[in-house]
Amino acid sequence: MVFCVIADGNVKDIKSLPECDVALFGFNGLGEVDYESELKGYTDKFEDATRLSKTFKCGVLCGCRTKSRGVIRKSVSVADRGKLLGISDMNNVIDKEEFKSGAGLGVYNVGGYKIGVCIENDLLFPDGIKAQAMCGCNVIAVVMEELKSPMPPVLIRAYSYLYGVPIIMCAGNMAYFSEITGDVASSSLDFSLFDVNMQNSYHVVTSRTKGIYTEVRNDY
Repeated sequence: MVFCVIADGNVKDIKSLPECDVALFGFNGLGEVDYESELKGYTDKFEDATRLSKTFKCGVLCGCRTKSRGVIRKSVSVADRGKLLGISDMNNVIDKEEFKSGAGLGVYNVGGYKIGVCIENDLLFPDGIKAQAMCGCNVIAVVMEELKSPMPPVLIRAYSYLYGVPIIMCAGNMAYFSEITGDVASSSLDFSLFDVNMQNSYHVVTSRTKGIYTEVRNDY
């Protein structure tokens, strides 16, 4: 599965794409999207992303700020071959950030593969990544508005290695790819291509513990 990361590009400006299965845009992909304007037809940003996915016969994931009656969320829209599959919101808002938290993990079937969506702060909470890996995601796409510290590349490397799922990350104007082996690649090109090897590597893990008495009783 080939991912093309367009870290700093806008969907409207794209005239051509390298051959890929999924195009991943950063937060400049759609910019700010007002739900009311979309519903009334004043804007058609989600439709722009959907049309792009139809034109190039691929999945399209776009970072954006969604606005609904004054409430702002960090979100990712997901389209596949002419269909808008859904919009996922960042679940974790830290301290006094201006955003509203979403609810639920984003897992989408794109091109026959399960893709998990992780948005900015959610990368700091490993339970979400682990849950997506356990749900059978073939790959996880992370979208961050900017890279504020060196930690996100370290985290995706650790998660890929521990949970056995490749991770593609768009952070600011950079693209990253971590494999389950612990290898990491990065790029600042306008179009960064990563070939993701969809392999399932399972191991049998056993443990011993006290308690959990299992004898059948008839006097309960």
